[in-house]
Amino acid sequence: MTVRPSWLYALGSVLIVSLLSLIGLATIRFEEKKLKRIIFVMVSLATGGLFADALLDLLPESYRRSGSGAGLLVLAGILLFFVLERFLRWKHGHTLEQTGASKTIGYMNLTADSIHNFTDGVIIGVAYLASIPIGISTTLAVMFHEIPHELGNFFVLLYAGFSKTRALLLNFLSAIVAILGTLLALLIGSRVSSFSHVVLPLAAGGFIYIAGSDLLPELHKETSLARSLIQLLAMGAGAGMILCLTFFE
Repeated sequence: MTVRPSWLYALGSVLIVSLLSLIGLATIRFEEKKLKRIIFVMVSLATGGLFADALLDLLPESYRRSGSGAGLLVLAGILLFFVLERFLRWKHGHTLEQTGASKTIGYMNLTADSIHNFTDGVIIGVAYLASIPIGISTTLAVMFHEIPHELGNFFVLLYAGFSKTRALLLNFLSAIVAILGTLLALLIGSRVSSFSHVVLPLAAGGFIYIAGSDLLPELHKETSLARSLIQLLAMGAGAGMILCLTFFE
């Protein structure tokens, strides 16, 4: 059986994304002020990257494959991610209310993160089924988002009472669920031609939702003109890197 290049790219990409869960190891000795500066820039970079990948890559490819029906699927993707987030937030809030700061919070966070990572894996797999350049740009957008996300997960686990070593291990185990998502997408997508026609616009809707409802509000909390300009530059850099990749498609 010949392994397709797109499969190798997809599995290599999702492995790299999964390894980002260990980024907490590099920040253990960082001062809180320095860490906040890193997250501040990465959230801005992720916002630009996600919007650009959705609007410049996933959306045009979705319309090319699905025609006018792609718009409805993008809307469905936005609603799907809204419902998923509301459910996970409700479960997380319910646990906090009942148990306070305990390891239960950490386990609930890991459950939510596993679902999130599985979805990322599916999106990466489907993007590579569309084309290798689209897969690379989508992986880059996911990576931009995952760096601040994984840092946040790591510190939630520390807050919940896990040791640094255990927090890193559990965060990594949660992250490698993405590999299962990618394998599922590759296996189904290679047999069902319409699979990517549906998942690509859903992913575009999901990226638009994450960037617009989760990341942009965080950026609006900054009131300093100088830091707002840094945000704008970082967003432009994130979008610019995705734009550069579109020229290779």
